[in-house]
Amino acid sequence: MSEARLPFNETAKPKKKRPAPLSLRVTEEERALLKELAGRRSVNAYIRDKVFADKASPRRSYRMPRPDEAAIGQALARLGQSRLSSNLNQIAKAANLGTLPVTSELANDLAAACADIRIMRKELIAALGLKAQN
Repeated sequence: MSEARLPFNETAKPKKKRPAPLSLRVTEEERALLKELAGRRSVNAYIRDKVFADKASPRRSYRMPRPDEAAIGQALARLGQSRLSSNLNQIAKAANLGTLPVTSELANDLAAACADIRIMRKELIAALGLKAQN
């Protein structure tokens, strides 16, 4: 039996081969110094800049996140994954249908909760240096 051949896909782009990696052995102390000197850039980017200076080919910029950025990002992600907005929407729907007795105290509490959530979101986005999307 002959093998079935897949049709040639003329629209497929050939994969670009990445250059072979270059390794460099350093001591733990040297590695620590490189990380310190690199700052918020990757060690690879730092070494490339030092070795090739202005002759280096352009690369995507990448910076290492600060430890607090990672925690802030996780908090923002948890806020986005929570069911707060869905729950508030269900409460608002029940209130509009008249199936939820809305006292002035409940209305004030809900308004305060919404304001608090907006403030938390705004502060988290600002702390990450991101642009807020409405």
